[in-house]
Formats: sequence, C-alpha cells, structure tokens
Amino acid sequence: MQTSIPSLHQSVFEYLPDAVYLLDPQTSNILDCNAAALQQVGLPRHEVVQQSVLSLQKDVIGLEQWASIAQAVRAAQGQFVFIGSHRHRSGAEVPVEVATSAFMHEGKEYFVSVARNIGRRLALEQDLNDRDVQLRYALTEASDGLWDWNLLNNEVFFSPQLKRMLGYGPHEMKPTLETWVNNVHPEDVSRVRRALQEHIQGLRERYEAEYRLRNRNGHYLWVHDRGRVCERDAQGQPTRVVGMVQNITDRKHAEQTLQRQASHDVLTGLLNRRECERILPQQLQRCQRQEIAMGLCLLDLDHFKDINDRFGHQVGDQVLRTVAREVKAQVRSTDYLFRWGGEEFLWISTGMGCEQVQLAAERVRQCLAALQWPEVPGLQGISCSFGLAMFPQHGQRADELFLAADSALYRAKAQGRNRVEVAEQLVA
Repeated sequence: MQTSIPSLHQSVFEYLPDAVYLLDPQTSNILDCNAAALQQVGLPRHEVVQQSVLSLQKDVIGLEQWASIAQAVRAAQGQFVFIGSHRHRSGAEVPVEVATSAFMHEGKEYFVSVARNIGRRLALEQDLNDRDVQLRYALTEASDGLWDWNLLNNEVFFSPQLKRMLGYGPHEMKPTLETWVNNVHPEDVSRVRRALQEHIQGLRERYEAEYRLRNRNGHYLWVHDRGRVCERDAQGQPTRVVGMVQNITDRKHAEQTLQRQASHDVLTGLLNRRECERILPQQLQRCQRQEIAMGLCLLDLDHFKDINDRFGHQVGDQVLRTVAREVKAQVRSTDYLFRWGGEEFLWISTGMGCEQVQLAAERVRQCLAALQWPEVPGLQGISCSFGLAMFPQHGQRADELFLAADSALYRAKAQGRNRVEVAEQLVA
C-alpha cells in the first residue's frame, strides 16, 4: 500500500534530527514540535506544547522583545537566524542556532523554527584551536562583545557576543558607527566620543569608558568599553580601532546601592549626617566665594519620645518618614535636607536672605502642624521647632553656624515649642 503524503510529511517532521517548533507569532506559544525538540530540552510533550517559547529561550525575555523579534522574522529575506541558549530540564544550557521563517496557511500566519544544537560544533572548534585557547577565552568568554572600527569607511564590526548582549540576532545591527552612537545614552555620548577621539589623536594611551548602552528593549545596560588603535597608514595615521565591551550592569547597580547606603538615611531616604559633614563646608565655601547668603536650619520634632512611648517605635518610624517626605516637598529642589539624628533634621538653603528663609521655615512648620494622622488613632497631630542661623551674620564657619542654630532651636523649645527662632546676631 502506498504511503499517503500527509502521513509521510508527519514522519519526516517527527524524525528530523534538529529540533523543529511550530509557533504562534502573536502569543509566542508552541503549537507543535518534533521528538528532537523534546529530547533537546529533556521535557515531555505536555510541558512544551501550548507553552510560550520564551519559557525555553534563555536570551529572549518578555513579550515586548518577542514582538520585536517577530517583526524581524517577517522582514527577513528567507530565514531569521538567532544564536542563543535553551534551558534543559536538568538546569543546563543548550547552545542553539535558531533559524525561523514565517509562512501563511489557510489565511493564518505561523512561524517555523529549527533549533540546531551547536554544542558539539563549539567543542570541535575549541579542539581545533587548542593552541589559541587562552586567546579564544579572552575574546569569547572574558568579554561580552568585541567591536572593530574601520576609520576609512566608518564601518564597524559588532561581534555575535555583543549583539547577543544587546538582544539582537547575528545578522542584525547595521555595521556603522551611527548604530553604536545612537545606542549610547544621550547623557554619556559626548563624554564617550571625546575619550575615543582623544585616543585616536594620540592624547590618550588607550580608549576606556564606562557608560550606558541601550539594548533592543530600549533599556540601558552599563558597560565597560576599552579599545586601542591597531593599524595605521604609511603616514602613521590611525586606520583601525578594535575594542571589547563588558556588561557591568550588576556591578554598577551594586556600587550605586552602596553609595546610596553610605550617603542616605535608610529610614527616611534623606541625605545622612555623614553626607552633611561633606556638603556643608562645600556650600559654605561657595557662598563665601560668591558673597551670597546661606541659611542653616535645625528642625526637631516636639515630644517625639511621647509618640514612641504611646504608639511604639513602628509608628514613630512612620512619623519620621512622613515628616521627611513633607519637608522635602516644601523646600526648594536646590536646597539640601538631611536627617541629622533621631527626630532632628538639618536644612541648608543658599541664595536667600534671613527673612526669606524664616518665611520658608514658617511655611514648613505650618504644613507639619496641619498634618492629619487617620492611620494612627489617638495621634492628634505633631509639631516641630526650628532654629535658624544665617551666613554671614550669625557665623563665618560651619561650627559657628551650627552652634548658633542649635542655640536658636533650644530657645524655640524653651519658649513653648512649635515655633521658628532666629539666632542672635554675632557681637563684633
């Protein structure tokens, strides 16, 4: 009996040595797959079919990136090729080269993806280049990407690793300098280009910069980029620059977190006392140099110990956070607000005279006194006392200003609290 064509096609599909997936372009769901696909990821059919292909693909994250890739598949001439990694049930990563094509069937669009395991190929390539193992490691593993810029025609080669880091396929990213420049964060681009030009002009031994680079999703990665002129013409002019890019996003975020923890109060998010001891002398020197006024104001919550005793420290912390937020909203964006310690805050304002700062402090005092606390039954309200000292009339040095403001704060407490007191004039 002659085998039917549909049955033969199904057999060919099932016994192809490469993994084959039939995909829904809109949802990214796997509609069908062959036995090789199941074997490649070590999963039963019911855990693959009707699941999103994103659950297998390590390097494609989210439907937003999938939609971008789907558009690229539709625009591709023939096949869209993507090199990435599939997740195996065991937790291992399977390196794959995925070739995807779009087609129409009975008025509906489908994608067919052939995922070839390139693990053995990579291993063979490594074996064939044993003499260059260290170099290959440096170029393919120790960095996240390479670039090679031809200065004569402005063409730039972007390595597959670099494209993969940014979420692109190996045949994407137009090989031009503009492709790179357009992906650098606008705040970083002039600094980075200057560093590169200074190296090309011989003003720097090598090019090196840390900056933000946009990936396919529009998000920015922090990268460490290094390069060097490697070819020159007969006149000694640079003609080629090569470099490597490393993804340092995790390190940069960790550094920023540590820096913020070192300079900010954990509870309120305000700058802390340590940061005040750095900023206050700087602002005072600027005011002395430019001959402008500076106000230093100490704020202390009245009867805060009673709040902790009556309602507990959790409510006390909530009160401190709310006060910090409200005061921050009232002062100018150019002012500095610190948590000085406990229930005490310090506020530095430059460029305003004593009366202006006093009025601003009074506005903050009224705002805090008017706060309602429905989430804390029994808390009728809070008040705050203020001690204000001005440069230059109340002190020339930081310690003089602080002592003058502290004395004014003490006087505000002694005279009934919930008031703004200005330091007494220095006696010449």
